[in-house]
Amino acid sequence: MKTRKVLTTIAVISIVSIGFAGSASAATKSITCYKGTQSKVVKAASPKCPAGWTTTKPAASKPAGTTAAAPVAISATYKGKMSALWSESSIDASVSGSSSTNNGGLSDLVGAGSYASQEGDKCITLAGEATLKGGSDSLKLEFVTPKSTACGKDADGPTSVEINGLAKITGGTGKYAGATGTLKVEGSFASKHPANGVTEKVDLTLTLSGNIVTK
Repeated sequence: MKTRKVLTTIAVISIVSIGFAGSASAATKSITCYKGTQSKVVKAASPKCPAGWTTTKPAASKPAGTTAAAPVAISATYKGKMSALWSESSIDASVSGSSSTNNGGLSDLVGAGSYASQEGDKCITLAGEATLKGGSDSLKLEFVTPKSTACGKDADGPTSVEINGLAKITGGTGKYAGATGTLKVEGSFASKHPANGVTEKVDLTLTLSGNIVTK
């Protein structure tokens, strides 16, 4: 009888011990603490980082010598042609031109747009897109509406037309891949305001100025 009692007592102690060990293991938590470039794992029922340490992982630092690219400033005058098809309700135009200086390496311009034709109104809102090119580099632009206008000196042609507005950079290639920014647009052309259905071809001058923000 004594032997059986001893064995029973040992079995109970073993079960209780295993239960306590399992509870302690389940209650243990771990966190990672950081200090500068160092890190350590802290394990406890309620783990806390030592003084001077934090659970916030530091942001990865840039390699030594890495700096943001400086914006490219341009003030380029493009001279070329505009072809505009007049209709009763709108004008569809395409433009092309070239620049030799202060263009950030983007010597050629091509673009297209349309705008409502309003009889008797001296100013109209411009809407359209353009691309500046130079070798493998290019920059895509889009008129900012309604802040871009073309205003005639007179309501009817022939008259001189002044262009003023903003062009938002929407993309690019080469060294201008991912470029952003907004350029000021100024220009002029002489219009004869032809009859509907007639395509007018005139000389065009456009000046683009501002900063191209590159990555």
